[in-house]
Amino acid sequence: MVLVEQLALVFFAGLVTALATGLGALPFFFFDEISDRRTVLLWGFSSGIMLSASVFGLLDEGLAEGTVLEITLGMGAGVILVVIARDVLLDAEIDPREYEQADFTKLVLILGVLTVHSFPEGVAVGVAFADLGLEGGFSILGFSVPLLAVFMTVAISIHNVPEGTAISIPLRSMGVANWKLVWWAVFSSLPQPVGAVMAFAFVQTARGFLAIGFGFAAGAMIYLVLTEFVPEALSIGERLPRGGKPELAAGAILGLLLMVPLAAI
Repeated sequence: MVLVEQLALVFFAGLVTALATGLGALPFFFFDEISDRRTVLLWGFSSGIMLSASVFGLLDEGLAEGTVLEITLGMGAGVILVVIARDVLLDAEIDPREYEQADFTKLVLILGVLTVHSFPEGVAVGVAFADLGLEGGFSILGFSVPLLAVFMTVAISIHNVPEGTAISIPLRSMGVANWKLVWWAVFSSLPQPVGAVMAFAFVQTARGFLAIGFGFAAGAMIYLVLTEFVPEALSIGERLPRGGKPELAAGAILGLLLMVPLAAI
């Protein structure tokens, strides 16, 4: 029964991160559009958060659990999985504009593509809960929750807000209702609670691979930042002075500065 309750708690944490994506649609309740400058800044902010969470959270904890070799192997595995999954779904790249027009079969395909993007973030949350129930954490719902788990849940949740904004922009251009923007933003992150539960279950049954698990999550997230978030921001910023690079850098620095105090707790 304890394991079931732990899995439920981890699922809830993953669900919180998914729901946070919906917050990214809230600005459209007050503004008709988000400027390119602000969008690039948000992507930079998100990138800074993810890099900070990966380095100061996952990699730091991984080194405390295992060797540099194990961390490196895990990071390599995380990158390879994302690359392979992306190649498999390469011909099925989905534009958010297609969400509203999709039938059930198309929605399943869309969810598969979204899994490539958001599943690693769920894995990061699940791995961070590895020490759930052990001494030294926060007391939440009768469980001793590791500080790293709180850190990662907060980090991924904050990161998901600008991601929800980016998803909402093309839908807004179609005239999609505001409340639907919130739903589709959350929908894009639904794989996260599933990934969290799967990763937690794995590290609970195979703790010898915990360091590799930390490396896996960090590698996948860092790779996503460098190959998707940053290029996406620079693509949006093409029309801005200096290609939006100052906004991207400023956002990344803000994200890093926000997460450093949490990592020091």
